[in-house]
Amino acid sequence: MTILALETSCDETSAAVVRDGKILSNVVSSQIQLHAEYGGVVPELAAREHLKNLLPVTQSALREAGIAPQQLDAIAATQGPGLAIALLVGFKAAQSVAFALNKPFIGINHHEAHLYSPWIGAFEKFQPNVSLIVSGGHTLLVLVESELKHRVLGGTIDDAAGECFDKTGKLIG
Repeated sequence: MTILALETSCDETSAAVVRDGKILSNVVSSQIQLHAEYGGVVPELAAREHLKNLLPVTQSALREAGIAPQQLDAIAATQGPGLAIALLVGFKAAQSVAFALNKPFIGINHHEAHLYSPWIGAFEKFQPNVSLIVSGGHTLLVLVESELKHRVLGGTIDDAAGECFDKTGKLIG
């Protein structure tokens, strides 16, 4: 199965082509410089950059993978959590591509993608583990019991660890 996956949950526009668990291409357009002067991501600016970058990033990913759109079996995109306005860009674009190509659309949970990403293209058998997700405004400790079976053990209710790292980094330059 060959999938085009789009990711726009925060400040990076990304498109990847994956075939049977093997990454054929992964193209990322970063917005770090754009948001640097604000000390954090500005959602409206992020969404505008996604609109500007999504088509060239996607075309580049397909070209690098040597895949024509008609050869895709499904289209996927991050559906949340993340910055709502940024997510909307990739999610609706992916739905539109799936509709135009008459292919299935798969909405992906951002946190679950982090949990299962170590096994993309891996040849080892899945191993139960405890994962720490430090992503944007979220910090979660998750027991991954088996494939597609996981349980949140805990998380923060105030400031996320990732935001603490960002703030500390800004303070020390």
